[in-house]
Amino acid sequence: MQKTLCIENDIKELDRINDFLEVVDEEFHLPSAFRMKLNLVLEEAVSNIIFYAYKPGEKGCSINIVVSYDKGWLTLMLTDSGIAFDPTKRENPDITLSAEERPIGGLGIFLIKQIMDEVSYRREKKQNVLIMKKKIKA
Repeated sequence: MQKTLCIENDIKELDRINDFLEVVDEEFHLPSAFRMKLNLVLEEAVSNIIFYAYKPGEKGCSINIVVSYDKGWLTLMLTDSGIAFDPTKRENPDITLSAEERPIGGLGIFLIKQIMDEVSYRREKKQNVLIMKKKIKA
């Protein structure tokens, strides 16, 4: 099973992701305990693309989201044509520090890595491809 959504690089598009995930949830019958985590993962990943992959105010750039479910594995694949950035290379933040002491950034990527079982990145045909996988127990 596979579902696809293409959005523009605009923060207002996050509402469309919520609607898309409702359809995904209905069709894939995901565990209720995972639904909110899936929403968080997608919002964090897409927000990073919107804020950092493109120049401020750059319009007309798309982000393609593919969600598939096969043999117990849920796979999210995000593709964009923004500047190259490999989030898997980002060091995890020191979460023992207080919010005031901790440098800004990196917490969203850290959360994604904590929630998903596999996170990988590749640059292909001048596009960023972020793949996140989670084993779903029936």
